[in-house]
Amino acid sequence: MDLPDDTRSGLLANVAAGDNSPALSVSELSGALKRTIETAFGQVRVRGEISGFKRHGSGHCYFTLKDENACIDAVIWRTSAGALAFRPEDGAEVIATGRLTTYPGRSKYQIVVERMELAGEGALLALLEKRRKALAAEGLFDTSRKRRLPFFPRLIGVVTSPTGAVIRDILHRLEDRCPTHVILWPVPVQGDGAAARIADAIRGFASLSQKPDLLIVARGGGSIEDLWAFNEEEVVRAAAESPIPLISAVGHETDTTLIDHAADLRAPTPTAAAELAVPVRAELFAQLGELGHRAQHCLSRRTERARERLELTACRWPEPQAIIAPHVQYIDELGERLPRSLAARASHARADMNLVTGRLRRDLIDQRIAQLTDRLAAAWRMAELAHPERPLAKGYVRVTSRGGATLTSSAQARAERSVTLRFGDGAVDATIDGQKVSPTVERKARTSYNPPQPGLFDEAKE
Repeated sequence: MDLPDDTRSGLLANVAAGDNSPALSVSELSGALKRTIETAFGQVRVRGEISGFKRHGSGHCYFTLKDENACIDAVIWRTSAGALAFRPEDGAEVIATGRLTTYPGRSKYQIVVERMELAGEGALLALLEKRRKALAAEGLFDTSRKRRLPFFPRLIGVVTSPTGAVIRDILHRLEDRCPTHVILWPVPVQGDGAAARIADAIRGFASLSQKPDLLIVARGGGSIEDLWAFNEEEVVRAAAESPIPLISAVGHETDTTLIDHAADLRAPTPTAAAELAVPVRAELFAQLGELGHRAQHCLSRRTERARERLELTACRWPEPQAIIAPHVQYIDELGERLPRSLAARASHARADMNLVTGRLRRDLIDQRIAQLTDRLAAAWRMAELAHPERPLAKGYVRVTSRGGATLTSSAQARAERSVTLRFGDGAVDATIDGQKVSPTVERKARTSYNPPQPGLFDEAKE
Protein backbone atom coordinates (compact mmCIF):
# COMPACT_ATOMS: atom_id res chain seq x y z
CA MET A 1 0.00 0.00 0.00
CA ASP A 2 1.40 3.42 -0.91
CA LEU A 3 1.81 6.11 1.78
CA PRO A 4 0.80 9.72 1.20
CA ASP A 5 3.56 11.93 -0.02
CA ASP A 6 3.60 14.13 3.10
CA THR A 7 4.14 11.16 5.46
CA ARG A 8 6.67 9.30 3.38
CA SER A 9 10.25 9.58 4.81
CA GLY A 10 12.90 10.72 2.48
CA LEU A 11 16.63 11.14 2.38
CA LEU A 12 16.47 14.85 3.21
CA ALA A 13 14.30 16.64 5.74
CA ASN A 14 11.39 18.33 4.12
CA VAL A 15 10.67 21.73 5.61
CA ALA A 16 7.49 23.14 4.22
CA ALA A 17 6.82 26.83 4.04
CA GLY A 18 4.81 28.11 7.02
CA ASP A 19 5.54 24.95 9.15
CA ASN A 20 4.77 25.84 12.83
CA SER A 21 6.80 22.96 14.35
CA PRO A 22 10.39 23.52 13.34
CA ALA A 23 13.08 21.08 14.53
CA LEU A 24 14.56 21.95 18.01
CA SER A 25 18.16 21.50 19.03
CA VAL A 26 18.97 19.20 21.98
CA SER A 27 19.94 22.20 24.11
CA GLU A 28 16.69 23.97 23.20
CA LEU A 29 14.67 20.92 24.13
CA SER A 30 16.61 20.42 27.41
CA GLY A 31 16.14 24.08 28.28
CA ALA A 32 12.42 23.86 27.55
CA LEU A 33 12.08 20.78 29.74
CA LYS A 34 14.05 22.50 32.55
CA ARG A 35 11.77 25.55 32.44
CA THR A 36 8.65 23.45 32.35
CA ILE A 37 9.66 21.22 35.29
CA GLU A 38 10.93 24.08 37.44
CA THR A 39 7.72 26.03 36.75
CA ALA A 40 5.41 23.13 37.44
CA PHE A 41 7.32 21.77 40.45
CA GLY A 42 8.84 24.91 42.00
CA GLN A 43 8.02 23.70 45.54
CA VAL A 44 7.59 20.01 46.39
CA ARG A 45 7.80 17.78 49.46
CA VAL A 46 8.94 14.22 48.91
CA ARG A 47 8.95 11.36 51.41
CA GLY A 48 11.45 8.59 50.92
CA GLU A 49 14.42 6.64 52.26
CA ILE A 50 17.98 7.99 51.90
CA SER A 51 20.27 5.79 49.84
CA GLY A 52 23.86 6.26 48.68
CA PHE A 53 24.43 9.39 50.78
CA LYS A 54 27.78 11.08 50.01
CA ARG A 55 29.20 14.38 51.23
CA HIS A 56 31.53 15.93 48.65
CA GLY A 57 34.70 17.79 49.60
CA SER A 58 33.02 21.01 48.49
CA GLY A 59 30.39 20.54 51.21
CA HIS A 60 27.56 19.58 48.84
CA CYS A 61 25.63 16.36 49.55
CA TYR A 62 24.44 13.90 46.92
CA PHE A 63 22.05 10.97 47.52
CA THR A 64 18.93 9.21 46.26
CA LEU A 65 15.43 9.23 47.69
CA LYS A 66 13.60 5.97 47.08
CA ASP A 67 10.56 3.96 47.99
CA GLU A 68 9.52 0.45 46.99
CA ASN A 69 8.70 1.44 43.39
CA ALA A 70 10.77 4.44 42.30
CA CYS A 71 13.74 6.66 43.08
CA ILE A 72 14.84 10.21 42.43
CA ASP A 73 18.25 11.85 42.65
CA ALA A 74 18.67 14.59 45.22
CA VAL A 75 21.28 17.22 46.03
CA ILE A 76 21.73 19.51 49.04
CA TRP A 77 23.94 22.51 48.44
CA ARG A 78 26.54 23.37 51.08
CA THR A 79 24.61 26.34 52.48
CA SER A 80 21.55 24.19 53.12
CA ALA A 81 23.52 21.16 54.37
CA GLY A 82 24.99 23.17 57.25
CA ALA A 83 21.51 24.08 58.49
CA LEU A 84 20.24 20.50 58.82
CA ALA A 85 19.18 19.52 62.33
CA PHE A 86 20.55 16.00 61.98
CA ARG A 87 23.26 14.17 60.09
CA PRO A 88 21.74 12.30 57.12
CA GLU A 89 22.68 8.67 56.65
CA ASP A 90 21.57 5.71 54.58
CA GLY A 91 18.33 4.06 55.65
CA ALA A 92 16.79 7.13 57.28
CA GLU A 93 13.23 7.88 56.17
CA VAL A 94 12.91 11.61 55.60
CA ILE A 95 10.65 14.28 54.16
CA ALA A 96 12.63 16.53 51.80
CA THR A 97 11.39 19.97 50.81
CA GLY A 98 12.76 21.61 47.68
CA ARG A 99 12.29 22.10 43.99
CA LEU A 100 12.66 19.91 40.92
CA THR A 101 15.15 20.75 38.24
CA THR A 102 16.95 18.97 35.44
CA TYR A 103 20.59 18.30 34.76
CA PRO A 104 20.94 18.77 30.98
CA GLY A 105 24.35 17.18 30.87
CA ARG A 106 22.80 13.78 31.55
CA SER A 107 19.15 14.31 30.66
CA LYS A 108 18.17 13.63 34.28
CA TYR A 109 15.94 15.38 36.68
CA GLN A 110 16.63 15.79 40.40
CA ILE A 111 15.33 17.50 43.49
CA VAL A 112 17.32 20.30 45.05
CA VAL A 113 16.65 19.87 48.78
CA GLU A 114 16.39 23.04 50.82
CA ARG A 115 15.09 21.49 54.05
CA MET A 116 14.90 17.94 55.29
CA GLU A 117 13.37 16.35 58.39
CA LEU A 118 12.95 12.83 59.57
CA ALA A 119 9.58 11.36 58.61
CA GLY A 120 7.99 11.17 62.06
CA GLU A 121 9.15 9.92 65.45
CA GLY A 122 9.16 6.33 64.24
CA ALA A 123 11.77 7.16 61.61
CA LEU A 124 13.76 9.05 64.21
CA LEU A 125 13.73 6.13 66.59
CA ALA A 126 14.65 3.73 63.79
CA LEU A 127 17.65 5.89 62.89
CA LEU A 128 18.62 6.11 66.54
CA GLU A 129 18.52 2.35 66.99
CA LYS A 130 20.52 1.77 63.84
CA ARG A 131 23.19 4.21 64.99
CA ARG A 132 23.26 2.68 68.45
CA LYS A 133 23.91 -0.79 67.06
CA ALA A 134 26.64 0.47 64.74
CA LEU A 135 28.49 2.29 67.54
CA ALA A 136 28.03 -0.61 69.95
CA ALA A 137 29.55 -2.95 67.37
CA GLU A 138 32.69 -0.79 67.47
CA GLY A 139 32.96 -1.32 71.24
CA LEU A 140 32.28 2.29 72.22
CA PHE A 141 29.69 1.20 74.80
CA ASP A 142 31.64 -1.68 76.38
CA THR A 143 31.60 -1.73 80.17
CA SER A 144 35.33 -2.49 80.16
CA ARG A 145 35.89 1.06 78.91
CA LYS A 146 34.13 2.59 81.91
CA ARG A 147 36.41 4.28 84.46
CA ARG A 148 35.94 4.95 88.14
CA LEU A 149 35.18 8.54 89.00
CA PRO A 150 37.64 10.40 91.24
CA PHE A 151 36.48 10.40 94.86
CA PHE A 152 37.24 14.07 95.49
CA PRO A 153 37.70 16.05 92.23
CA ARG A 154 39.41 19.39 92.79
CA LEU A 155 38.33 20.79 89.40
CA ILE A 156 35.15 19.91 87.47
CA GLY A 157 34.44 20.83 83.84
CA VAL A 158 30.81 21.36 82.80
CA VAL A 159 29.56 21.34 79.20
CA THR A 160 26.11 22.94 78.98
CA SER A 161 24.23 26.09 78.12
CA PRO A 162 25.37 29.13 80.13
CA THR A 163 21.85 30.60 80.34
CA GLY A 164 19.71 27.63 81.36
CA ALA A 165 18.72 26.40 84.79
CA VAL A 166 21.03 23.38 84.45
CA ILE A 167 24.27 25.19 85.32
CA ARG A 168 22.60 26.93 88.27
CA ASP A 169 21.30 23.61 89.62
CA ILE A 170 24.74 22.02 89.30
CA LEU A 171 26.55 24.91 91.02
CA HIS A 172 23.95 25.09 93.78
CA ARG A 173 24.18 21.35 94.49
CA LEU A 174 27.98 21.41 94.50
CA GLU A 175 27.95 24.34 96.92
CA ASP A 176 25.62 22.46 99.27
CA ARG A 177 27.55 19.19 99.19
CA CYS A 178 31.21 20.15 98.79
CA PRO A 179 32.35 23.47 97.27
CA THR A 180 34.60 22.74 94.28
CA HIS A 181 36.19 24.74 91.48
CA VAL A 182 34.09 24.57 88.27
CA ILE A 183 34.97 25.51 84.68
CA LEU A 184 31.98 26.09 82.37
CA TRP A 185 32.37 25.54 78.61
CA PRO A 186 29.27 27.25 77.18
CA VAL A 187 27.59 25.49 74.23
CA PRO A 188 24.16 25.42 72.58
CA VAL A 189 22.41 22.22 73.59
CA GLN A 190 20.02 21.97 70.62
CA GLY A 191 19.58 23.32 67.14
CA ASP A 192 21.91 23.75 64.19
CA GLY A 193 25.58 23.15 64.95
CA ALA A 194 24.96 22.12 68.56
CA ALA A 195 26.49 18.65 68.14
CA ALA A 196 29.75 20.01 66.72
CA ARG A 197 30.02 22.59 69.54
CA ILE A 198 29.41 19.95 72.22
CA ALA A 199 32.01 17.59 70.72
CA ASP A 200 34.55 20.44 70.47
CA ALA A 201 33.96 21.33 74.13
CA ILE A 202 34.58 17.76 75.32
CA ARG A 203 37.82 17.57 73.33
CA GLY A 204 38.77 21.11 74.35
CA PHE A 205 38.80 20.27 78.06
CA ALA A 206 41.30 17.48 77.37
CA SER A 207 43.67 19.97 75.68
CA LEU A 208 43.77 22.46 78.57
CA SER A 209 47.03 22.84 80.47
CA GLN A 210 45.11 22.43 83.74
CA LYS A 211 42.79 19.54 82.95
CA PRO A 212 39.68 19.00 85.08
CA ASP A 213 39.49 15.86 87.17
CA LEU A 214 35.92 15.21 86.00
CA LEU A 215 33.56 16.29 83.18
CA ILE A 216 29.78 16.72 83.32
CA VAL A 217 27.82 16.99 80.02
CA ALA A 218 24.37 18.20 80.98
CA ARG A 219 21.07 19.36 79.54
CA GLY A 220 17.51 19.67 80.81
CA GLY A 221 14.61 17.55 79.65
CA GLY A 222 12.91 17.76 76.26
CA SER A 223 11.56 15.80 73.35
CA ILE A 224 13.63 13.41 71.32
CA GLU A 225 14.13 16.15 68.76
CA ASP A 226 15.38 18.53 71.45
CA LEU A 227 17.89 15.96 72.71
CA TRP A 228 18.99 14.81 69.28
CA ALA A 229 22.35 16.65 69.39
CA PHE A 230 23.47 14.19 72.11
CA ASN A 231 22.67 11.27 69.76
CA GLU A 232 24.96 12.52 67.01
CA GLU A 233 27.93 10.31 66.23
CA GLU A 234 30.58 13.02 66.72
CA VAL A 235 29.33 13.74 70.25
CA VAL A 236 29.27 10.06 71.16
CA ARG A 237 32.79 9.51 69.83
CA ALA A 238 34.11 12.56 71.66
CA ALA A 239 32.65 11.25 74.92
CA ALA A 240 34.08 7.76 74.38
CA GLU A 241 37.54 9.12 73.53
CA SER A 242 37.70 11.62 76.41
CA PRO A 243 40.76 10.98 78.64
CA ILE A 244 38.86 12.63 81.52
CA PRO A 245 36.15 10.61 83.33
CA LEU A 246 32.76 11.84 82.11
CA ILE A 247 29.25 11.93 83.60
CA SER A 248 26.31 12.20 81.18
CA ALA A 249 23.30 14.11 82.57
CA VAL A 250 21.04 14.72 79.56
CA GLY A 251 17.30 15.05 80.07
CA HIS A 252 15.27 13.51 82.86
CA GLU A 253 15.27 9.99 84.25
CA THR A 254 13.27 8.49 81.38
CA ASP A 255 15.31 10.19 78.65
CA THR A 256 18.09 8.14 77.12
CA THR A 257 20.61 9.34 74.56
CA LEU A 258 23.60 7.65 72.95
CA ILE A 259 26.07 9.75 74.98
CA ASP A 260 24.68 7.99 78.07
CA HIS A 261 26.06 4.70 76.75
CA ALA A 262 29.50 6.16 75.95
CA ALA A 263 29.91 8.08 79.23
CA ASP A 264 31.64 6.53 82.24
CA LEU A 265 28.50 7.13 84.32
CA ARG A 266 24.94 8.21 83.53
CA ALA A 267 23.12 10.52 85.91
CA PRO A 268 19.30 10.71 85.74
CA THR A 269 19.36 14.53 86.05
CA PRO A 270 21.96 17.33 86.10
CA THR A 271 21.38 17.75 89.83
CA ALA A 272 22.05 14.05 90.35
CA ALA A 273 25.26 14.43 88.34
CA ALA A 274 26.50 17.02 90.86
CA GLU A 275 25.60 14.65 93.68
CA LEU A 276 27.52 11.81 92.03
CA ALA A 277 30.52 14.03 91.32
CA VAL A 278 31.46 14.99 94.91
CA PRO A 279 30.89 13.60 98.38
CA VAL A 280 29.08 15.50 101.12
CA ARG A 281 31.66 17.49 103.07
CA ALA A 282 29.59 17.40 106.29
CA GLU A 283 29.34 13.61 106.01
CA LEU A 284 33.10 13.38 105.51
CA PHE A 285 33.70 15.42 108.66
CA ALA A 286 31.22 13.23 110.52
CA GLN A 287 32.97 10.09 109.28
CA LEU A 288 36.34 11.49 110.31
CA GLY A 289 34.98 12.28 113.75
CA GLU A 290 33.49 8.83 114.06
CA LEU A 291 36.74 7.21 112.93
CA GLY A 292 38.68 9.33 115.43
CA HIS A 293 36.30 8.32 118.22
CA ARG A 294 36.58 4.67 117.26
CA ALA A 295 40.36 4.89 117.09
CA GLN A 296 40.48 6.49 120.54
CA HIS A 297 38.13 3.86 121.91
CA CYS A 298 40.18 1.05 120.39
CA LEU A 299 43.40 2.54 121.80
CA SER A 300 41.85 2.85 125.28
CA ARG A 301 40.59 -0.73 125.18
CA ARG A 302 43.97 -1.99 124.03
CA THR A 303 45.74 -0.07 126.79
CA GLU A 304 43.32 -1.42 129.38
CA ARG A 305 43.77 -4.98 128.19
CA ALA A 306 47.56 -4.58 128.19
CA ARG A 307 47.41 -3.30 131.78
CA GLU A 308 45.25 -6.25 132.80
CA ARG A 309 47.68 -8.73 131.21
CA LEU A 310 50.60 -6.99 132.91
CA GLU A 311 48.96 -7.15 136.30
CA LEU A 312 48.02 -10.79 135.77
CA THR A 313 51.56 -11.65 134.75
CA ALA A 314 53.10 -9.67 137.60
CA CYS A 315 51.02 -11.63 140.10
CA ARG A 316 52.58 -14.84 138.86
CA TRP A 317 56.15 -13.60 139.07
CA PRO A 318 58.28 -14.70 142.09
CA GLU A 319 59.67 -12.18 144.54
CA PRO A 320 62.46 -10.11 143.02
CA GLN A 321 64.76 -10.91 145.94
CA ALA A 322 64.32 -14.62 145.31
CA ILE A 323 65.39 -14.17 141.68
CA ILE A 324 68.35 -11.89 142.41
CA ALA A 325 69.71 -13.51 145.62
CA PRO A 326 71.54 -16.47 143.94
CA HIS A 327 73.26 -14.14 141.53
CA VAL A 328 74.29 -11.77 144.32
CA GLN A 329 75.77 -14.67 146.29
CA TYR A 330 77.67 -15.91 143.26
CA ILE A 331 79.10 -12.42 142.69
CA ASP A 332 80.22 -12.25 146.33
CA GLU A 333 82.02 -15.58 145.96
CA LEU A 334 83.77 -14.37 142.84
CA GLY A 335 84.82 -11.22 144.67
CA GLU A 336 86.47 -13.26 147.38
CA ARG A 337 88.19 -15.66 145.00
CA LEU A 338 89.48 -13.03 142.62
CA PRO A 339 92.27 -11.48 144.85
CA ARG A 340 93.63 -14.94 145.73
CA SER A 341 93.59 -15.99 142.10
CA LEU A 342 95.36 -12.82 141.01
CA ALA A 343 98.06 -13.22 143.68
CA ALA A 344 98.69 -16.83 142.70
CA ARG A 345 98.82 -15.95 139.06
CA ALA A 346 101.26 -13.11 139.70
CA SER A 347 103.52 -15.38 141.80
CA HIS A 348 103.69 -17.98 139.06
CA ALA A 349 104.44 -15.32 136.45
CA ARG A 350 107.23 -13.84 138.60
CA ALA A 351 108.86 -17.26 138.99
CA ASP A 352 108.72 -17.89 135.27
CA MET A 353 110.23 -14.48 134.57
CA ASN A 354 113.11 -15.07 137.01
CA LEU A 355 113.80 -18.38 135.34
CA VAL A 356 114.28 -16.92 131.91
CA THR A 357 115.79 -13.57 132.88
CA GLY A 358 119.43 -14.84 133.07
CA ARG A 359 119.32 -16.61 129.76
CA LEU A 360 117.46 -13.78 128.14
CA ARG A 361 119.96 -11.11 129.29
CA ARG A 362 123.10 -13.07 128.02
CA ASP A 363 121.48 -13.87 124.70
CA LEU A 364 120.56 -10.24 124.19
CA ILE A 365 124.09 -8.98 124.98
CA ASP A 366 125.75 -11.47 122.63
CA GLN A 367 123.31 -10.60 119.88
CA ARG A 368 123.95 -6.87 120.35
CA ILE A 369 127.75 -7.33 120.25
CA ALA A 370 127.51 -9.34 117.03
CA GLN A 371 125.43 -6.61 115.41
CA LEU A 372 127.86 -3.85 116.39
CA THR A 373 130.88 -5.89 115.20
CA ASP A 374 129.30 -6.41 111.80
CA ARG A 375 128.51 -2.71 111.50
CA LEU A 376 132.12 -1.75 112.45
CA ALA A 377 133.64 -4.14 109.88
CA ALA A 378 131.37 -2.75 107.19
CA ALA A 379 132.34 0.82 108.08
CA TRP A 380 136.05 -0.07 107.98
CA ARG A 381 135.71 -1.61 104.54
CA MET A 382 133.91 1.49 103.35
CA ALA A 383 136.69 3.68 104.73
CA GLU A 384 139.36 1.66 102.89
CA LEU A 385 137.50 2.04 99.62
CA ALA A 386 137.12 5.78 100.11
CA HIS A 387 140.76 6.41 101.25
CA PRO A 388 142.38 9.05 98.97
CA GLU A 389 145.71 7.12 98.84
CA ARG A 390 144.17 3.96 97.43
CA PRO A 391 144.39 4.96 93.73
CA LEU A 392 148.15 5.80 94.14
CA ALA A 393 149.02 2.10 94.25
CA LYS A 394 147.75 1.83 90.66
CA GLY A 395 150.19 4.47 89.30
CA TYR A 396 148.22 7.61 89.97
CA VAL A 397 149.93 10.65 91.53
CA ARG A 398 148.43 13.20 93.88
CA VAL A 399 149.83 16.69 93.53
CA THR A 400 149.93 18.80 96.68
CA SER A 401 151.47 22.04 97.80
CA ARG A 402 154.42 21.95 100.13
CA GLY A 403 151.95 22.54 102.90
CA GLY A 404 149.98 19.39 101.96
CA ALA A 405 146.93 20.95 100.20
CA THR A 406 145.77 18.95 97.19
CA LEU A 407 146.06 20.79 93.86
CA THR A 408 143.33 19.93 91.37
CA SER A 409 144.26 22.16 88.40
CA SER A 410 147.30 23.24 86.40
CA ALA A 411 146.69 26.86 87.31
CA GLN A 412 147.01 26.03 90.99
CA ALA A 413 150.22 24.08 90.34
CA ARG A 414 151.78 27.03 88.39
CA ALA A 415 150.83 29.37 91.13
CA GLU A 416 152.59 27.20 93.72
CA ARG A 417 155.68 26.57 91.55
CA SER A 418 157.04 24.18 94.19
CA VAL A 419 154.85 21.10 94.63
CA THR A 420 155.05 17.61 96.05
CA LEU A 421 154.20 14.53 93.99
CA ARG A 422 152.79 11.80 96.17
CA PHE A 423 153.13 8.21 94.88
CA GLY A 424 151.97 4.97 96.38
CA ASP A 425 155.32 4.30 98.06
CA GLY A 426 156.39 7.86 98.95
CA ALA A 427 156.54 11.58 97.96
CA VAL A 428 158.84 13.57 95.61
CA ASP A 429 159.28 17.38 95.61
CA ALA A 430 159.26 19.08 92.20
CA THR A 431 159.42 22.55 90.62
CA ILE A 432 157.05 23.79 87.90
CA ASP A 433 158.11 25.20 84.41
CA GLY A 434 161.45 23.42 84.14
CA GLN A 435 163.21 24.97 87.10
CA LYS A 436 165.36 22.16 88.43
CA VAL A 437 165.76 21.59 92.09
CA SER A 438 167.37 18.80 93.89
CA PRO A 439 164.69 16.23 94.46
CA THR A 440 164.39 15.10 97.96
CA VAL A 441 162.96 11.69 98.34
CA GLU A 442 160.86 11.33 101.40
CA ARG A 443 159.89 7.92 102.40
CA LYS A 444 156.59 7.54 104.07
CA ALA A 445 154.76 4.63 105.41
CA ARG A 446 152.24 2.97 103.19
CA THR A 447 148.73 4.04 103.81
CA SER A 448 146.97 1.51 101.66
CA TYR A 449 146.49 -2.20 101.93
CA ASN A 450 147.09 -2.24 105.62
CA PRO A 451 145.87 -5.39 107.26
CA PRO A 452 142.34 -5.08 108.64
CA GLN A 453 142.13 -3.72 112.15
CA PRO A 454 140.78 -6.01 114.75
CA GLY A 455 137.09 -5.56 115.68
CA LEU A 456 136.15 -3.47 118.69
CA PHE A 457 134.68 -6.41 120.45
CA ASP A 458 136.92 -9.23 119.07
CA GLU A 459 138.48 -9.77 122.43
CA ALA A 460 135.14 -9.72 124.10
CA LYS A 461 133.83 -12.30 121.66
CA GLU A 462 136.70 -14.63 122.40
